[in-house]
Amino acid sequence: MRPPDTDRYRLHEDSWESYERLRERFEWDVPDPFNMTSVLTDRWADSDDVAIYSERPEGRRTVTFAELARRTDALANHLADRGIGAGDAVGINAPQKPETLLGHLAAWKLGAVSVPMSVLFGTEGLEYRLTDAGVDACIVDRTNVETFRTAVDDADPPVTLTVDVEDRRPNETALGDAIEGADDARETVPTAPDDPALIIYTSGTTGEPKGVVHDHQTLLGQLPHFVCSFCNLELRDDDVFYAPIEWAWIAMFNFVVPALFYHRPLVAHAAGSFDPEETYEILDRYGVTCFGAPPTALREMRELPNPTERYDLEHVRVVEAGGESLGSDVVAWAKDVFDAAVHEHYGQTEADVVVGDCTALSPRREGSMGRPLPGHEVAVLDPETGEPAPPGETGELAVRYDDDPVCFVTYLNKPERTAEKVEDGWLLTGDLATVDRDGYLFFEGRKDEVIISAGYRIDPTEIEETLSTHEAVADAGVVGVPNEMRGEVPKAYVVPSGDRDPDADLETELQEHIKDRLASYEYPREFGFIPELPKTVTGKTKRSALEGRD
Repeated sequence: MRPPDTDRYRLHEDSWESYERLRERFEWDVPDPFNMTSVLTDRWADSDDVAIYSERPEGRRTVTFAELARRTDALANHLADRGIGAGDAVGINAPQKPETLLGHLAAWKLGAVSVPMSVLFGTEGLEYRLTDAGVDACIVDRTNVETFRTAVDDADPPVTLTVDVEDRRPNETALGDAIEGADDARETVPTAPDDPALIIYTSGTTGEPKGVVHDHQTLLGQLPHFVCSFCNLELRDDDVFYAPIEWAWIAMFNFVVPALFYHRPLVAHAAGSFDPEETYEILDRYGVTCFGAPPTALREMRELPNPTERYDLEHVRVVEAGGESLGSDVVAWAKDVFDAAVHEHYGQTEADVVVGDCTALSPRREGSMGRPLPGHEVAVLDPETGEPAPPGETGELAVRYDDDPVCFVTYLNKPERTAEKVEDGWLLTGDLATVDRDGYLFFEGRKDEVIISAGYRIDPTEIEETLSTHEAVADAGVVGVPNEMRGEVPKAYVVPSGDRDPDADLETELQEHIKDRLASYEYPREFGFIPELPKTVTGKTKRSALEGRD
């Protein structure tokens, strides 16, 4: 399959007089046939440029684009010899390693569907996904191999390839051996742009996790975000990309896959838990220019004193964050430490990413998550009429579903949930937002998490972020609890920081902290002090686990 023409997505090569003009001129161009591997490996198969800097405990190495293409073809040939083909599901249960990316690429090359699964999943979570997706083959890392074995113990195991596992079972094959024993040339299967390519499961904080099905064209849907927000409308020859996030989530498409599309290297760091010191070392060692990080990670990095005296961070030109608001204090710190553009973005597994900053053309606005990115129609819908709400009015954030390649295809095996998600041509995010007259969007909370207290609508996220700016608070989670007079009141669960004792005096101080910064009705009426907050595997506060807790 010849690589298709995708010149439409080289937005950085044109001069734009304004962000509005860029959005006005951009149009989707979706080739048919289209297979992601054709533009990620096939196109660069003769290039000896570095594609991946691999950082792992046992050593460092580089993988060139040519090597990536050969190894992808060899793995695809091995899987084909084991009976894997178009429409089959290939599970990938591995951390930030080249082998993780190889698994996706080889699956797509065959016309199969890749199913990323977090190495943090326990037995039940892993078993559910393996069964629900009907996984036919799985690549599993030593990090979670015992959990995987338990999950498949009572069933016929899928074709199993292991990464860095020494004590393999008879039915397991080392992925390295599989590649070495296979032919390293294979044609890519021609696929339609809307053929399924990926199933990513939601974190499942409530109910069963949903398998979100994306097609091959979802790569194209990600490119405006990558160029405009993650690269700030510029791609340089020396660009290197890194984000300390697990590659089992849709965020992998924020930077990993687009970096390969544009023939730029990325860092794969097979770390355990997040280590801010280690992150600074990575940024320095590889000259990272575009750095993506969850706000929580940036807050942890902020705790280390004087990083610029110990690390060379001058290469970093863009810092981008998503998932939750950064907060003005973190933005100011990041600008000071990195001397870089600081961007926020918004997206979710079903439509990622559709909103973001592009300060090369449009100034950042305090508290905003940016403006709709080129190609995406985003609106705040009035909950009563379903029509776009006027500026400043809270409504549900929605994405125009038809003809937007970043939007998901369906929820696997759950057509009724898909019908609830997509109504009247809009993908309903379930998030509340406001929009100002210039099109900047502001996150206001989740529809199902808003606290209604004495008639006031209170966003727990806003309280959490404000509490976290207090020196005595390391982290905070807020939920609504029943109250006889007010219906509900906010209760804050606080992880203390420093030497402060969690007593009544601190509660009063934190209440005043909220009153001074938000509204008088928003302060927590109750507190609980706990050693750590329950988190989902994606690092978000699991509010459902706080409800009913003392």
